[in-house]
Amino acid sequence: MRRVRTDDLRPSGWLTGRLGLRGQPPQTDEAGHRHATWLELFLDVIFVYALAAVVARLGNDPTPAPEAVLAVIGLFVVVQWAWVGQVYYDTRFDPDDALHRVLVLVALVGAGAMTLGVDEVPESVLLPVGYLIVRGVLLVLYLRARPTSPMARMVTTVYLIGFGSGWLIWLVSLTTPSALRPVLWIIAMCIELATPWVGVRWLNQWPVDNRHLPERIGQFTIIVLGSALASLLFAVPDHPRPHMILTAGIAFLVPAAIWWLYTTFVTTHLVASRLRGGQAYSYLHVPLDGALLVLGWALGQVVRLVDDDAVRLPLELRLLLAGSVVVWMLCGLALYWLWSPPNLLRLAITCYGVVSVSLIAAAVREPRLLLFLLAAAIVGYSVVLTRRLNRAGRESEDVAEG
Repeated sequence: MRRVRTDDLRPSGWLTGRLGLRGQPPQTDEAGHRHATWLELFLDVIFVYALAAVVARLGNDPTPAPEAVLAVIGLFVVVQWAWVGQVYYDTRFDPDDALHRVLVLVALVGAGAMTLGVDEVPESVLLPVGYLIVRGVLLVLYLRARPTSPMARMVTTVYLIGFGSGWLIWLVSLTTPSALRPVLWIIAMCIELATPWVGVRWLNQWPVDNRHLPERIGQFTIIVLGSALASLLFAVPDHPRPHMILTAGIAFLVPAAIWWLYTTFVTTHLVASRLRGGQAYSYLHVPLDGALLVLGWALGQVVRLVDDDAVRLPLELRLLLAGSVVVWMLCGLALYWLWSPPNLLRLAITCYGVVSVSLIAAAVREPRLLLFLLAAAIVGYSVVLTRRLNRAGRESEDVAEG
């Protein structure tokens, strides 16, 4: 993978040495594959809290209004997009020199402002100001990398035009009444989300690192699963009774099975040779990760209702449970499609998962029974599909060796 170094743009070696800011090139393994740097992992920390703030907007009402769910989904997209932008920069450019570190630390301040502002949207300006800082740093990084090569100029032009236009709309939103801000934010996000697709012809000429990008996207997915586990754990009361411990254990099987299946898919590297610009791969993770975030919250609400000795689950909660699982399964099928069109067996596995989860959510209202059947269906789905993925991975390796 061709990566542009920014040695000619680094600040004075004497100054950086005095300040202890000398950068190091990204670390690679014995096969030469690029891995996440300490700075990238530090960036992830603040987004853990951002996701917690987003899902906290749903509160503990098991019957959230559709507007509340849509607001959470929209805020999740904003938070994830802020994080993804940095990942795409890092996967194409050497990310670990002194000035880059300083700029990313500034972006961390912006991410912190976003986290604090999530709960007060749209009245508070903390969210848009934080987003402007995060994306403004990204634009500065692309401006810095732009002169390094003709390829860099081509790629950065796409991002600077599209992301810069969205940034200006976010800036204008600060001057508008709070009721109108979400409209401008939606317009800005549509422009930014469309940018990589409009410029796909140019971006695909410089493919992303086919190991680094899936690793980083996967790390964000693990963060989302961690948030789902937190929602589940916080639903368990202090000094839980034995039946509550059992209930929480059954609920835990759902994110555990999802983690098992997802990591199997990523480690088989089935789509590594087909990432190109990475647009389809990363965009499919937006609904996938959003579904997992909502699923974790919904599982927590089921556990709370069990603790309250509820005899039935509300329809809204059952719809969120089924909908989030179905979206996750369909996104998984689409990710598999990036490697190869699914055969009848792969389609049958997905149909089994979608139909079984939908029937359980529609027919079962008792909390404990629904949780048990849902966990059994998802575990069964994950076991069957894991075996299929392992077989496909071995077949892919045999073809590559041959």
